[in-house]
Amino acid sequence: MRVALEEAARATAVGEVPIAALLVHKGALLARSHNYRETWQDPTAHAETIVIREAAKELRSWRLIDTILYVTLEPCAMCLGAIILARIPRVVFGARDPKAGACGSVMDFTNEPRLNHRVEVAGGILEEESQALLKQFFQRLRAE
Repeated sequence: MRVALEEAARATAVGEVPIAALLVHKGALLARSHNYRETWQDPTAHAETIVIREAAKELRSWRLIDTILYVTLEPCAMCLGAIILARIPRVVFGARDPKAGACGSVMDFTNEPRLNHRVEVAGGILEEESQALLKQFFQRLRAE
């Protein structure tokens, strides 16, 4: 999670909200990214979707079994949909997202019995650090 926080801090240098994700496969770092929504003007350019694409290319498989996704902010519904479709078994996130979180804050798709994949989730890991990055970013943005 600390590596994800370092990546999130890099996002602010390019004007992106400090949210980052990394995907670990069998203990090895496979992919890492921060959000690129503003840079690419792409609403789907969340850190999670970017690392899922990169990891699938690296593994030459859309099934990302034996992986753990670390993300600094609770995934939204779009990202959780991609996580489920990629068969990622475990997600570890930092800050909860009371506006868009799909791992329990607004909705919970992680254990939806009608879906064909369940995701194990650990939330609130280094939550204060994740929240602090976001808070500082938005305070600076408002001051400008």
